[in-house]
Amino acid sequence: MVRLPLSATEIRRGEILGALLRAARGKRTILQVALEAGISPETLRKIETGRVATPSFATIASVATVVDLSLDEIWTQLNRAAVPDEDLKDRTERIIA
Repeated sequence: MVRLPLSATEIRRGEILGALLRAARGKRTILQVALEAGISPETLRKIETGRVATPSFATIASVATVVDLSLDEIWTQLNRAAVPDEDLKDRTERIIA
């Protein structure tokens, strides 16, 4: 399966997600939170730094539960980086081509 390159909006959403999770983690270490969430510390580090901009829903939900962050709050923050019409048009054209 070939993955399409991430759009600028997807990259921005990944950065926002990472910042939200990092802030909610507070003083706890990446190791503590990752182990409690059932993911590797490296995966959490990549999400927090935006290097994994589109983690699975299960991963987000697991980490959010551990850091006591509402999925509704995450969704609200990510929607502030809504997909611009031009970006959506470009992605649609790439899929069709």
